[in-house]
Amino acid sequence: MSADQAKGFCLWFTGLSGAGKSTLSKAVSEVLRGRGRNVEILDGDEVRENLSKGLGFSREDRDTNIRRIGYVCHLLSRNGVIAISAAISPYRSIRDENRKRIGNFVEIFVKCPIDVLVHRDVKGLYKKALAGEIKNFTGISDPYEEPLEPEIIAHSDTETVEQSASKIIKYLEEHKWL
Repeated sequence: MSADQAKGFCLWFTGLSGAGKSTLSKAVSEVLRGRGRNVEILDGDEVRENLSKGLGFSREDRDTNIRRIGYVCHLLSRNGVIAISAAISPYRSIRDENRKRIGNFVEIFVKCPIDVLVHRDVKGLYKKALAGEIKNFTGISDPYEEPLEPEIIAHSDTETVEQSASKIIKYLEEHKWL
């Protein structure tokens, strides 16, 4: 493996709950692993269970959670791993803070309209949030700040997982990440 192939970086998937961050990150990781790369996914739900257990959903707790994910991505990427974050990460300032810390950072906005997310929502979380039964729900009763200039936008309401994954891989190739 050449030095270029060993370069670590971070793919930061952001978007609302149910937009497809985890699904898309898994599809991209499979392609990258198929090319012989070391990849680690930090899924938002798994991180909350294992690394950020006990944190709530206040702004301060959300920021702490996303900073922790960013720190782990920094450690992994500086050691040649492709670190993938698949977490809502609702606040621009913390995503930007992580971008600066990590350096080799590609922001991927998994965009999907609320009405599609409500329709897709098998757990009924959006309906409960819209009815006021769930407080601090990102995108409903708590803000989600869309990225202003993400490197990639995956439109999960109109693109298949394969189309979005191909778009991401093509970007990485064209910009010499791969």
